[in-house]
Amino acid sequence: MKAATKMGFVLAVSTLLAGTAQAASWQDQLNSAATALNQNSNSGTNANGGNSSMAALTGLLNGGNKSLSANSMTNAAGILQYCAQNNIVNNNVTSVKDQLMSKLGLADTQKAQQTTDYKQGLMGLLNTGSDQQVNLSSLGNTPVAQKVKTKACDLVLKQGKQFIS
Repeated sequence: MKAATKMGFVLAVSTLLAGTAQAASWQDQLNSAATALNQNSNSGTNANGGNSSMAALTGLLNGGNKSLSANSMTNAAGILQYCAQNNIVNNNVTSVKDQLMSKLGLADTQKAQQTTDYKQGLMGLLNTGSDQQVNLSSLGNTPVAQKVKTKACDLVLKQGKQFIS
């Protein structure tokens, strides 16, 4: 009888410990998710490196146009080149980019390469209207990430068209 009681006690303790470990695991997951969401909300729409969670991408997609619009026309020109090179949109992007570069006095490739905003745009770094930076190249290839990239390219293309007209 003592052995059966002892065995029952061991089983109860091991079940309790397993439940505690599982609860700790869930708590860790919830804490990680909350931390990621807080970082995204505290830093606006900064989607760089490993911080491209589904919530952050959805936030960018559903955010106002300012969250995915360029804050300078030189950055817009670089982003348009990035969009053309990566076949994100093809609504006459290259033509608009060329006209934009000409209007900015950056038709000379060497002069354009000396402009930080332009170089960042070429790398997919969108300096937004809300003074954040969205790294389009690190968003991934999920359907939501593709929609974010397309929205960003479309918005920047509209900006460029408005600037040159």
